[in-house]
Amino acid sequence: MKKEMFGTEISILRDTFRRLLRRHAKTNIVKLIDKTHPADMALIFRYFNDSEQDTIFSMMTPSEKTVEFLNELDEAITIRIVENEEPVRIAAILEEASSNEQAYLMGLVEESYANAVIDLFKAEEQEELEEMMAYPEDSAGILMYTDVFTLHEETRAKEAIAALQDQEEAEMVFYLYAIDNEGALTGVISLRDLVTTPGDTMLKDIMSKKVHAVRPETDQEEVARIVSQYNFLAVPVIDSEEKLLGIVTVDDVVDVIREEATEDFLKMVGAGEDREILLKSSWENARMRLPWLFASWVGGIFAAFIIGVFDDVLQNTIALAAFIPVIIGMGGNIGTQSSTIIVRGLATGRVGFENSAKILFKEIRVGLILGILYGILLGLFAIFRFLEISPILGLVVGLSICASMLIAATIGSLVPLILDRFDIDPAVATGPFVTTAIDILGVALYFWIAGALFNLA
Repeated sequence: MKKEMFGTEISILRDTFRRLLRRHAKTNIVKLIDKTHPADMALIFRYFNDSEQDTIFSMMTPSEKTVEFLNELDEAITIRIVENEEPVRIAAILEEASSNEQAYLMGLVEESYANAVIDLFKAEEQEELEEMMAYPEDSAGILMYTDVFTLHEETRAKEAIAALQDQEEAEMVFYLYAIDNEGALTGVISLRDLVTTPGDTMLKDIMSKKVHAVRPETDQEEVARIVSQYNFLAVPVIDSEEKLLGIVTVDDVVDVIREEATEDFLKMVGAGEDREILLKSSWENARMRLPWLFASWVGGIFAAFIIGVFDDVLQNTIALAAFIPVIIGMGGNIGTQSSTIIVRGLATGRVGFENSAKILFKEIRVGLILGILYGILLGLFAIFRFLEISPILGLVVGLSICASMLIAATIGSLVPLILDRFDIDPAVATGPFVTTAIDILGVALYFWIAGALFNLA
């Protein structure tokens, strides 16, 4: 019900904007923009054409809401509407943004355009922004807020509370960070602990000295793992001298988790890794999928070649052809299941080098159990379906499906572990490469078992 209501509200909002655009009711459009949440604006922008998007964006004033809107937009739309504006206007909008938001938006556009915008900033702001943009893509340095409030560890609780009340722009997220005389991060205090502590207590007496901090070069997936594992609202970012550079907040981490999950899913199904694939043209979509599907095509050629090699076996027992799709399909399915489980475990930290052997043998046992079960079922079906043929057919089919599922579970589990060991993204393991290998081995085993058993009979 709530989903239907939300969908109806978005449709009404979209239609209202379009109606006002047709009437050229600029004043009403500006009022509607001010009343609409930036996330909702970003959502309905997907339904507007380029001209409608440009017109509405031109009416947005430089403000925090406009910055939030740009951050919520799909990247492809953001790039287009930003680069379509004069650098002066974008610079005015970015003046309302935090340093990490500025770095994110300028990291999307062409370097020449970004430089034209940055040149309009004050020298101090330029230096800070260029320093942030120098960090690796998808790192903690790009995500962090630099406007963080800190206090000396020997500050008293009542003084800390008074100082906090004077802060409006600093990003705190319910944590207060304590530093020493050298400016190094020494501890963290939750605001709850701060306000429930006697006023004369020093921060160093109530702070947690065990701080889970990251470096600016740390990959965003590792930051997301820390936040998820320890349920933090923010993670501090420190330099080599333990000085606090900024914090990565949980709202940014949620976006990271969503983006990384989407990227891994696209890789696993062989659809590339562009998170905004739905906004790409048909040709761009086809171009991204082409290399992956080529692997499947090559696998099909190999499978056809194998079937040709065993042509005499197939001619003698034509019923064997009826079970080829089942052998390939069951093996491919369990291989994909095993790969997905392992890739997900590696991403969440539940699977690592220490327990990889245990997980591998567990998946092999699962493949064996399922292989035996479906081998018996399919073997019995083959016997009763083709009564005029020797019962050897049932044994061939049963053994083949069992062997195929066992090998598929092994390959599906082993390949992601090997790739991860060599620092290669294991998400690619569940793409066509694994399924293609399983198809080839499954068909080869099927005809090899058939040839061996029918020759013995």
